[in-house]
Amino acid sequence: MQTETINSRPLSEIPKIYRVLSSAYGPMGWWPGETQTEVIIGAILTQSAAWTNVEKAISNLKSRGLLSFEALDKAEIDLLKSLIKPAGYFNQKAKKIKEFVKFAGKEFNFSIRRMEREDISSIREKLLGVFGIGEETADSIILYALNKPVFVVDAYTRRVLERHGIVKGALKEKYLNIQKIFHCSIPSTPENVEVYNEYHALLVNVGKLHCRKKPSCEGCPLKDVF
Repeated sequence: MQTETINSRPLSEIPKIYRVLSSAYGPMGWWPGETQTEVIIGAILTQSAAWTNVEKAISNLKSRGLLSFEALDKAEIDLLKSLIKPAGYFNQKAKKIKEFVKFAGKEFNFSIRRMEREDISSIREKLLGVFGIGEETADSIILYALNKPVFVVDAYTRRVLERHGIVKGALKEKYLNIQKIFHCSIPSTPENVEVYNEYHALLVNVGKLHCRKKPSCEGCPLKDVF
């Protein structure tokens, strides 16, 4: 991505997209989850899965009292696999959950409060060192579970930027370059945690309704804006 691209059109259009979608859809109420641990496990389970299926897996874990790090650490992996099966790729996801829990125990003594004390760059680097935790999942954990200002970039975000001509080549652009556009447009400050949270949810919503792999533009709030 060219530096001049970041310094020109996207910087003015990113806040505009937020205003348009917010006006169209209102508060999204993300991330669904009763506890920070549930949010973290949900962020892992939602990889390549529809949220309705993740909810079934979360419900199964909850019914067995397995939504704490300590309980997940003690759980047999075969039991874990059977409970999260609705979310798909259950063999890999069970391993990812186990590896994350192991990391949480070793680094933070299973304490989310201790995780929260880490600065963004530090916790992000540590999360990316955990098996199965990529950039999107790491940032979802940082934003939604740890309440820190980092923008989550997903496929819907890339499609919206690409299809509306805001960032050429957005579909293949490096994750951090796309994220930088949002951080430059809407500063990464504690005051903007809620904005980042809401913005990502709005992009997911317009993505599911309209900006699918095969676009369905009729009725899209962004159709006649960009």
